[in-house]
Amino acid sequence: MRVFQNNGLSRGFQVHRRRSPYQSFAAGRAQFLDTRFTASHILLPVLTNAPDAFYTNGDDKDLQLLWAKENGLQTENMEQILLAQIEQHRTEVFYNLDPIRYGSEFVAKLPGCVKKSVGWRAAPSGNADLSKYDLIVCNFPSILENWRQKGCRVAYFFPAHDPVMDAYAAVRSDEVDLIFIGGFSRHHVKRSQALRAAAATPGVRARFYLEDSRLTRLANFLPPLPALRSYRHPHEIRKVRADPLYGRDAYAAIAQSRIVFNGAVDMAGEDRGNMRCFEATGCGAVLLTDAGRYPEGFVNGETMLQYSSPEQIPELIDKLMRDEPLARSIAQAGCAMIKERYSKQLQWATFQDLI
Repeated sequence: MRVFQNNGLSRGFQVHRRRSPYQSFAAGRAQFLDTRFTASHILLPVLTNAPDAFYTNGDDKDLQLLWAKENGLQTENMEQILLAQIEQHRTEVFYNLDPIRYGSEFVAKLPGCVKKSVGWRAAPSGNADLSKYDLIVCNFPSILENWRQKGCRVAYFFPAHDPVMDAYAAVRSDEVDLIFIGGFSRHHVKRSQALRAAAATPGVRARFYLEDSRLTRLANFLPPLPALRSYRHPHEIRKVRADPLYGRDAYAAIAQSRIVFNGAVDMAGEDRGNMRCFEATGCGAVLLTDAGRYPEGFVNGETMLQYSSPEQIPELIDKLMRDEPLARSIAQAGCAMIKERYSKQLQWATFQDLI
C-alpha cells in the first residue's frame, strides 16, 4: 500500500518551533518527525521510513517550497505542490490530518492513482464539506455521527502510543506535582473552571503550559482593559502559566511530573480520549481527567482518575499526593495499558483493515 500522510501544524507549534536551517526537503521532514509533534497520529510506515510511505506538512511553506525547487516545480501554490507530491509518489491511499484546509474541493482534484482518501477530523467544524472523502475517522463517536449526518462515510480510529515515550517513562522523576499542557481561550469554559480549581489547590507545585488564543495573549500582554476582561487568565492560572510545549518537550515535562491534568474542550460533548490522554499515560504519569466516555482501557481508579466537578479536583489531587502507592499503581497500569492496547503496530493494522 502506497500511503501518503499529510499533516497541518498548529499555530502555537509554528510560533514556538525550534528548528535548525536545513538544505533539503528530506532533511526538513526528518527534523520535523524527530520533534514527535502529533506522533500519536502519525502512521507506523512513516515513522519507520518505509519506502512506500510519504509524509509532509502541507501548510509548512518553507518545507514545501524546498520540495518544489528540488523537483523543478515553478510555483508557490501550496495546493499545487501537494497535488504534485501525491502524483509523483503514485499514492494509493491519501490520509489527511488537515482536511479542513484540504476539503472536498481538493479531494476532487486528486490524481487517478489515489484509490482511497481518508481524513481525520475530531470536531464538527461548522459547514465544512468533507463528503468527497471516502472515509472520515476519529475516536469520538458523537463527532463521527455528526459527520455521518452530513453525508460522510465514517469509522472509529484512534491515536497510538509513540514508542519514543518509553525512554521518557524510564527516567521519570516527580520534580513537579501537576502539569497541564493544552489550549486556553474564553471558549474553554469548563476547562477554565477546572484549571482554576487545580491551580488553587494548596501546597501543589503546578505548571500550566498554555497555548493561548490570539485575544487571550493580547489581553494578558496589555494592561487590564474592560473589553478584554473575559479573555484574561484568571489570577490562579496566571501564577502557574508557562509557554506551550509540544512533542519531545511535552514528553519531558510529563516525565518530570507526578500528575498530568486534562480537560476536554466543550465541543467534545461526553466523548473523551484526546491526544494528551495517550501522552500522559505513555510517559508514565497519572492522568487526572474529566468524567466522560473514554476509549477501551481507560478505567477510572485503575489506569486513570476522573473528576466529575471542579469542586472534586483539590480532593483528588491531595489524595494522589498523599497516597504514593496509589499514584504509582495508576501510573504504571495506565502506561502498560496504552502500550498494549494502542501500539503503533495495532494502529497500522487497524488502518489497513479500514481501507
